[in-house]
Amino acid sequence: MMIDLVSFGIVIDDIVLHDGTTYTGLPGGGGPQTAWGMAAVPGTGKTVGLVASVGEDFDTRMLASMRAAGVDLEGVRRTATATPRAWQYIDEKGSRVHRWQIPPAQSITLGTSLYNLLPENYREARSFHWGLHPENPALADAQHLTAMGKRMSLETFKPPQQPLGAAALRQIVTACTVFSPSWSEAAGMIGSSDHSTVIERFREAGCHMLALRRGAAGAEIWDFKAGQAVRVSAVPTEVIDPVGAGNAFCGGFLAALDQGLAEAACHAAAAASYLLEQFGLPAQLPTEADYQKRVAFARAGMEIIG
Repeated sequence: MMIDLVSFGIVIDDIVLHDGTTYTGLPGGGGPQTAWGMAAVPGTGKTVGLVASVGEDFDTRMLASMRAAGVDLEGVRRTATATPRAWQYIDEKGSRVHRWQIPPAQSITLGTSLYNLLPENYREARSFHWGLHPENPALADAQHLTAMGKRMSLETFKPPQQPLGAAALRQIVTACTVFSPSWSEAAGMIGSSDHSTVIERFREAGCHMLALRRGAAGAEIWDFKAGQAVRVSAVPTEVIDPVGAGNAFCGGFLAALDQGLAEAACHAAAAASYLLEQFGLPAQLPTEADYQKRVAFARAGMEIIG
């Protein structure tokens, strides 16, 4: 079967909690978590592909949940360099600090040609997602895919050190269909914590669709092109580890976008909730009954805001 949704990147995560408890060797980097969210929407990963470069140090057992979900792994290739690896420090409030142990020698967001990494049956995929650094986004591949008519989703993983100028902001948001920062990342890019100012600046920059993730406060999705906006609540669950929830949100949103803005937001919230419940990835996709229950919760609290 042809691949329709593609996610990028694998980093080995070592998570350190505020009390010193450590969970090592978890699949991170956003790619697996996004792919899991993409697969959760239809209940199978048969049209989802994961692309990443890993070294000989990478234990393929880390991808057991990807196999259980049916995600295609043809795009995961071995290289001579070590797999990127990072500490993820989580404080008592759930905030995270990312520190490289082994930084990526080469990555999608640092200039590698995306097209050269794609297996043949991935190249006709309709939707693509990866994470980027707002100060060094290397947007050529995203711009190319967007120009080809692909549905491009980009997600930041940290705020910039300084607010972005108008040209830099426009370059990022016009390279994609969906741009998804967290609230702190969005505010940092704009240089303001005023909600109206942040939204208006993204609108003025030419953003097509802003998926603004706000953690326990849920998310806002602004479709500036269509003149629509919705707010969705976070699906309640026991929060064990916040790492990866934003990635799953993006994956679920992209996978459900054909169902409309509001419905996609509900699926995104449902997918994100599962990533909070354990360290690393869920062992398998949820049952249809449980997944639909979470989507229904999000749907019941849906609010039209624009």
